[in-house]
Amino acid sequence: MPIALLTDFGLQDSYVGVMKGVIATLARTAQLIDLTHNLPPQDLYAARFTLLSAHPYMPPGTIYLVVVDPGVGTQRRAVAVQTSRGTFVGPDNGVLSGAWEHDSQENQGILNAVELTNRAYWRSLNPSTTFHGRDIFAPVAAHLDNGVSMASLGTRIDPQSLINLPLQAPIATATGWTGAVQYIDRFGNAATTIPASAVPSGDWTVTLGDRTLPGGQTYGDVLPEQGLALVGSHGFVELAVNQGSARQQFGLAMGDRVELTLPSPAPCDPGATPEG
Repeated sequence: MPIALLTDFGLQDSYVGVMKGVIATLARTAQLIDLTHNLPPQDLYAARFTLLSAHPYMPPGTIYLVVVDPGVGTQRRAVAVQTSRGTFVGPDNGVLSGAWEHDSQENQGILNAVELTNRAYWRSLNPSTTFHGRDIFAPVAAHLDNGVSMASLGTRIDPQSLINLPLQAPIATATGWTGAVQYIDRFGNAATTIPASAVPSGDWTVTLGDRTLPGGQTYGDVLPEQGLALVGSHGFVELAVNQGSARQQFGLAMGDRVELTLPSPAPCDPGATPEG
């Protein structure tokens, strides 16, 4: 099965290459997929969303190596989490939570979770306090690719104890839905927590602060530099500007509240005669 890597290491330094070298040493036939290494440094929410939106397109059984770890070397747990779609290896700081939340909606959620306490599967008995990606997570991913069982990696833990990042869940209202910005991409498009299933077939709008954006289907539905809301490829309502940046034009930030307003039902004419 492939090993998909997701980090905030960038490509200027050797960190990504070193992790791949550790994997290649232990699992020479492993197939590696780079989801991205250009996440904003230490941005747990960006890592969570990237994993959530990318992992449904990976082969079932993929091993995910996720290293966005501002708490490296502290008492935060190193974990492996297995769902019906794959196994996720990384720090227990919330970066993995989007994947199992998605899987709990689509399938059975978490099947197994362990804390990585068995040092026999680490690269070193005394790992660096600043590079667990090299010394713990990469070797564990390689051993999983070699067929090592989850039970061998450490101590089983209660899935309910895993860290989830606080995020405004979408809430149905009398006029539509409320949600929040959960990710902003390099184009300045802002993905909200409101799912595509909330979008009606007719007219709709999204309000953020004192601005109201029309709902559309493509960026080209409005003129250049004009804003709109639409369903992004990730399956959530997205705020965008045609040939521009919604982040810059609207001053958007993670967690900003948004409201989706559904079309009002046509008023009933009391004098009308019912058909039939």
